[in-house]
Order: sequence, then structure tokens, then C-alpha cells
Amino acid sequence: MTIAYLNGEFVPLEQARISPLDRGFLFGDGIYEVIPSYAGKMVGFSQHMARFAKGLAAIEIDYKIDRDEWQTLVQRLIDDNRETLGDNIGVYLHVSRGADTRRYHAYPEGVTPTVFGFAFALSAPVKADRHAHPGASVSLAEDLRWERCHIKSTALLGNVMHFQQSVKEGNAETLLYNHQGEITEASSSNVFIIKDGKAFTPPLDNQLLPGITRMLVLECLKIAGIEVSEEVITVGELLAADEVWITSSGKEILPIVKVGDNQIGDGKVGEIWEKVFSVYSEQKFVL
Repeated sequence: MTIAYLNGEFVPLEQARISPLDRGFLFGDGIYEVIPSYAGKMVGFSQHMARFAKGLAAIEIDYKIDRDEWQTLVQRLIDDNRETLGDNIGVYLHVSRGADTRRYHAYPEGVTPTVFGFAFALSAPVKADRHAHPGASVSLAEDLRWERCHIKSTALLGNVMHFQQSVKEGNAETLLYNHQGEITEASSSNVFIIKDGKAFTPPLDNQLLPGITRMLVLECLKIAGIEVSEEVITVGELLAADEVWITSSGKEILPIVKVGDNQIGDGKVGEIWEKVFSVYSEQKFVL
């Protein structure tokens, strides 16, 4: 039985209920985070909480993030669910604006936010061995989502539709590019490329989410002695890269060996991925 959290109570997940007038349900009016943990240890907790607070402020939900309270809540969801879910657990946290008495587009006043959290099983972390990792294939598409992708909103239909493309094509993700032919991110991940021994990732702006794993990987690249630059990456530069990675809390650092019909590099997982992922595996609970 999976234990969830809803508005101050820990309850079996199947018993968690919200009002059909909750604005998270009606409008996707909320902010969320996903925090991974391995053997009971969380990855990037402080960074997730900082982004959570910024997201709530961006859409004017008046709900304060108390770091210690959230840490206790998340740790309990991990501990209470380890017997059911195993040692590798992701925790989803969600704060919506709450339930109003009517369906009305403007932000209502005097509404209590809905706070929800639940745990789910994560795959066991892979080893930093490029010879044992097959790499992944991804789709490529023009980014058709809204222009505030830096906000981790629960309104994810655009992301879902792009991800569904990759599912239909038998791929792991869909990489996205804007009207100028510049890579933004993937439907649920950030993007890195390696060219001539140097790492590149698109700079943060309204077109992409400031991923926590992206932030950790930037630090790991520095620790590994790999020069890294945050700059525009064109579709042509992506396809000509020696290595391509996507990063997220669930995928960690996933090496990509094929984009659409285009092979990346020699079609095998690269040496720099192995080096950086080895550092990430050692540092992810520390950074």
C-alpha cells in the first residue's frame, strides 16, 4: 500500500481525494517538483525547494516553503514507502491554488492551497560504464509549447503531447527546437552536447526549465575537468555533436546515440559521458 500526503494528513494513496473545483484540476493552476532518492538519500533537495518557492511566487500562490517541514514530509514519504516500493524512490510534490466555489479564470482570493505528495518507484541507478550502456534514441520536433517553460507548472499538456510523439516512434524522449532552429530542451529533460571535448548546454531563459539535474551536471563537469559553456545550440550542431545527453531527476544523465534518423558520433556511448557520470554518481548526494 502506497502512502501519500494530502493537506496535512498521510493517507493511503487510493484514499486521497480533492474537490472537482480544485484549480489544479480545472486549470493546471499549480507548481510541482519531483525529488529522487536512492537508499533513502535525497538528491538536490535544497535546490528543488528553492525552485519550488520561485515557481509558486511566479504564479502568485501564497504558500510558504518551510525547508525543514518539507524535508521531514519528503523523508517520511520515502521511509513509509520503502517496504512497498523498494530503495529507489521518487517523491512528487504538488501545490495547487486550491478549490474555489466557481470556475473563474482570475486568481480567487481567500482560497487555501491544496498540498499533495506521493511516492513512486525509480529504476535502479545505472553504472558509469559506457560499454555496458546501450544509449537511447530520441525524436526531434519544433517546440510548440507556451513561452513560460521556466515555470514548473502542472499544466503539462504541451510537454505530454511532445513526449507522446517519442512514445509513438519508439524513442525515449523528444528533443525540441524553437522557430530559429535552436535547441531548447526535451519534453521532460534538459539537453547537453559534447563537441571536441567540450560540453555545451542551452542558456537558461523562458524557453526551458532550470533543471536541478542540469545544475548538478554543470558542477560535475567542472569537477571532471571538462570545459562547459552555456550557449545557443542549433539543430545542426546537435546532430554533428560527438555526444548528446539528456538530464532529469528520473533519467539522471542519459546518453543519446540516435536523434530521429541521425546517428550521434560513432553510435556508441561516449567516454566523456562515462567520466562525468562517474563523478555524478559520487557527488549527487553532496552537491
